[in-house]
Amino acid sequence: MHKSAVAAVAALSLFISDAHAQDAAIDEIVVTADLRGRTLVEIPASIAVINRSTVEDAAVQHFEELSFLVPNLNFAGGSNRARYFQLRGIGERSQYEGAPNPSVGFILDDIDFSGIGGIATTWDIERVEVLRGPQATRYGANALAGLVFVQSVAPTPEFDARAQVTSGDDGLASAALAFGGPVNDTLGYRVALQQFQSNGFRDNPFLGRDDTNERDELTLRTRLRWDLSNETRVDTTLLFVDQDNGYDAFTLENDFTTFSDDPGRDAQRSVGLGIRADHAPSAAWSFTSITGIAQSDVEFSFDADWGNPDYWIPFFAAPGSTPFTPEYDFFSRRDRERDTINQEFRLQSGPDGRLFDDTTDWLAGVYALRLTEDLTVFDSGVFSDGTFPGDPFAASSDSSYESLKLAVFGQLDIATGERTDLSLGLRVERRTADYEDDFGLSLDPSETAVGGHISLTHAINDAATGYVSLARGYKMGGFNLGTVPDGRREFDAEYLWNLETGLRWQHERGSLSLAVFYAERRDQQVSTSFQLVPNDPSTFVFFQDNAASGKNLGAELESRWQLDAHWSAYANVGLLDVTFDDFVTPEVDLSGREQAHAPRYSVAAGLVWERPEGWFARLDVQGRDEFFFSNSHDEKSDAYTLVHARAGYRTGQWQFSAWGRNLTDEDYGVRGFFFGNEPPNFDDTLYLRLGDPRQVGVSIDWRY
Repeated sequence: MHKSAVAAVAALSLFISDAHAQDAAIDEIVVTADLRGRTLVEIPASIAVINRSTVEDAAVQHFEELSFLVPNLNFAGGSNRARYFQLRGIGERSQYEGAPNPSVGFILDDIDFSGIGGIATTWDIERVEVLRGPQATRYGANALAGLVFVQSVAPTPEFDARAQVTSGDDGLASAALAFGGPVNDTLGYRVALQQFQSNGFRDNPFLGRDDTNERDELTLRTRLRWDLSNETRVDTTLLFVDQDNGYDAFTLENDFTTFSDDPGRDAQRSVGLGIRADHAPSAAWSFTSITGIAQSDVEFSFDADWGNPDYWIPFFAAPGSTPFTPEYDFFSRRDRERDTINQEFRLQSGPDGRLFDDTTDWLAGVYALRLTEDLTVFDSGVFSDGTFPGDPFAASSDSSYESLKLAVFGQLDIATGERTDLSLGLRVERRTADYEDDFGLSLDPSETAVGGHISLTHAINDAATGYVSLARGYKMGGFNLGTVPDGRREFDAEYLWNLETGLRWQHERGSLSLAVFYAERRDQQVSTSFQLVPNDPSTFVFFQDNAASGKNLGAELESRWQLDAHWSAYANVGLLDVTFDDFVTPEVDLSGREQAHAPRYSVAAGLVWERPEGWFARLDVQGRDEFFFSNSHDEKSDAYTLVHARAGYRTGQWQFSAWGRNLTDEDYGVRGFFFGNEPPNFDDTLYLRLGDPRQVGVSIDWRY
């Protein structure tokens, strides 16, 4: 079926290229994550923008579902909600051990949640921007692979309110409310609240439950906007998210029936405060201050053997053997307490502050991020196969990590001709860190890294712009925990050189964005894993190394078209060729192999139909090619295609809709492990975490 997805996107692209708009237009897109807030056409980088109407029309609850719309964005499903993202084949796939060191940045309303962005629910979201490629100077926070920026709806000049109730199979029930407006002439507010619940698509007959993988998610957000004067505006966001989700996702049969006797949790409670102040006292310059404060408690626990005493008896029994009761039971838990404070100050020129005969805009800034994290690890278990007694064990350990990042960055945008601009950016960052644990390990690494970009943008005509850029990104080094071979405790920083060219076309009837890139990864950080003890699934160790180098080659195409007054369409395609050049360790030889979680294609296409009488409908087709699950083995996912639809009717303040996700009930793997978990021989086997199956439901919306 996956080939049909590629064909559908190609056919749709050909069809809409000749379409003519009537009485409708495509809005110009302004990128808020850019330092200067420029239009998408002006920015020399590959950026995907998902606007508010798409978020609301697509019937989604979480950024995980929106990610399928973004070419060359993938996620690893080793958690209840997607938390680990990969852009252009680069990004983490599992929980880190030791220092938080994400390749993909994740920002919610100017608050840094990189590495723990699983709280990104989508109620009352204004836009999502995905910046692909190294982001050394485009935003205050550095990111090697790219950045996800999620912005909620801001206070409105007039009172506005909306409410929604949703019901569906898998026990889905959701109630949401958002409202806001002016308090007086200078102060506006907005409040958004949602409670979402579903069972999580798993049945556990041993416990007689269908909610061991449940989703129980509360989101509360309050925003204030003060216009203190004509020159000064202050925006604040107070965020509270409580995801008390279960975790019982893996099975020995790679299906949706689990047999665990002690299901785990994938819970996160986060409180965040974001404060942004913009001050423009004159037309010569402006000042921006961005502050983000967050406190998060994250629990990730699971039944490590995925079974129960009754389930395991047939695995141990042999013909003619003496009956006995085997013991095979393991449990693992990780509790994290993370606090972050990020602060950014920047000065930038205005129309009257340009340098060099009014040809050059300038920008200078400083950035700081202080992160502290306390981690408690608890593992317990017992194994006895009848030939020798097993001794139960329980072990716990505590560790603490603290880091401080300080960076200075600057950018010059030079008008070298009537239609041509040259941009130069530079970032220098210093990181110091301290780590201690119960095993006596004490580390205090520090390092300095330099990144930046040079790009050339040319306006071909009033509708089309082309660009070429060369950027250098970086990711700081780190260290491995636990049992580590000699000389492999620490690993070095990684650098990424990204050469990219692109073309953007914007017209009232449509838009098209094309980017082609070639990237070289030097001292590439590679995550592998192995099982230390064959009959102990809790000894699954993740290990980080530096590869010699790797190559990332690909393209992204995104298009939107207003076909006529009633029909609109989109077609997005990502192509990716990501390989290791030379990487050999005692555990694995990956030389010449494709990197993990990097499908060769990702496609998404859709049609939207709206009538003035109030009827509407939307169809989405999304697909991904096969990809390697890990760098530790050669097991792959299957290519897959997903079909989603929504239809309904609007009348006055009310909207009624029916929707369905994964309508063809496609089985598809979003995470895969290859190891021994079945007694008595513990043969290596591929175990899949399947994505969500078909789900249908209805929603009722009200607007004031």
